[in-house]
Amino acid sequence: MRIQLSDHFTYKRLLRFVYPSILMMIFTSIYGVVDGLFVSNFAGKIPFAAVNLVMPVLTIMATLGFMIGTGGSAVVGITLGERDRDRANRYFSMFIYTLIVGGIIVTVICELLLTQLVGLLGADAAMAPYCILYCRITMISIPMFMLQVAFQTFFNTAEKPKLGLFITVAAGLTNMVMDGILVGIFHWGVAGAAVATVCSEFIGGGIPLIYFSRKNDSLLRLVPARIEWKILGRACFNGSSEMMNSISGSLVTVLYNYQLMRFAGSDGVAAYGAIMYVMFIFLAIFLGFTFGSAPIMSYHYGAGNKDEMKNLLRIAVRILSVFAVAMLSLGEISSGLVTRFFVGYDAELYRMTLHAFRIYSLVFLVSGFNIYASSLFTSLGDGLVSAILSFIRTLVFQVICILLLPVLFGLEGIWWASVAAELMAFAVSIYFVIGKRKKYQYM
Repeated sequence: MRIQLSDHFTYKRLLRFVYPSILMMIFTSIYGVVDGLFVSNFAGKIPFAAVNLVMPVLTIMATLGFMIGTGGSAVVGITLGERDRDRANRYFSMFIYTLIVGGIIVTVICELLLTQLVGLLGADAAMAPYCILYCRITMISIPMFMLQVAFQTFFNTAEKPKLGLFITVAAGLTNMVMDGILVGIFHWGVAGAAVATVCSEFIGGGIPLIYFSRKNDSLLRLVPARIEWKILGRACFNGSSEMMNSISGSLVTVLYNYQLMRFAGSDGVAAYGAIMYVMFIFLAIFLGFTFGSAPIMSYHYGAGNKDEMKNLLRIAVRILSVFAVAMLSLGEISSGLVTRFFVGYDAELYRMTLHAFRIYSLVFLVSGFNIYASSLFTSLGDGLVSAILSFIRTLVFQVICILLLPVLFGLEGIWWASVAAELMAFAVSIYFVIGKRKKYQYM
């Protein structure tokens, strides 16, 4: 039986509804990890460091998809809760058409400024050619990547999370197979990894576009729509926290790489890149749960079902607590194995990465709650609080820690910066969740 947004959710029902989103985010992370894994082992640590150096630029370019996907999904979900499906489809269509046009514009601008961007990132003479080559190719599919990111959320709102998972798996497998052929067999290096990414993103963004363009049995379908600036602005403001989260995370990565180049050279950048690839997979569990459950909260908020909102929040906090302990344990146990996969060919780099990974694993204890808190307010249409939580978590506290701790503790301070920042953000998240409980009545 298909689970509907209007249902009463138990632990089992909620996990059944969100597990496709969790798997979808894991697969999205894994096929990004595969790029790094193949480049590191078949092309070497300098090309690997180059890919890690430019990855924040590509992520920032795709933030429009995060913003409209999350903010627009909340708008559409609330509208569905108000029992106005025609208006929900118009909003959904407007958001997708905006992404297509916006993606093309962003790609053209970044292509023109690419050389300057690589220079600003601090790429040295050895890394710069790899940086430019990887970006030139992967930018081809940026509009499709934006659509892929947005559709991941809209599939949940359309009550089709399993279809979203299927498409993401197809895209991920395409990337893995192409990496194996182009990088592992033909030794195309960063160019092969970039081509593999382009192919996967055209599948991840193109197939949903075709699906929603045709008659289907989901809650959503692409229809003729015009720009409604007020609604578009509301969605962008509401989703600005997720956009800020992505942009801030990318900017912080640039800052981390800069500090690591100062304290540890290209080995530090390579170590941080390996850690981030693995972290993406672990954090994907939190992100998948958050994205999967957000439309449910939006729907019941729009329908005025306060009891169900309280039920959802209570269940979510308990599930996230179990996830936090499990992922910390798994991270510590598997640290040696996953580090060896990426940088086992270099003993000194392996030791540095292993030590840092064991420290980074501590963020799992609180990061899931911080991610959920921001998403909670997005799903309720409170973009301001959501943006504040994302801004201080992913930018303010991170920047403070990455600038201050290395002054006090050297390289060790860089590895502890994220842990310290997440703990500070956790305190602020608790403050807002408790402080807003009377307004939204979710507690």
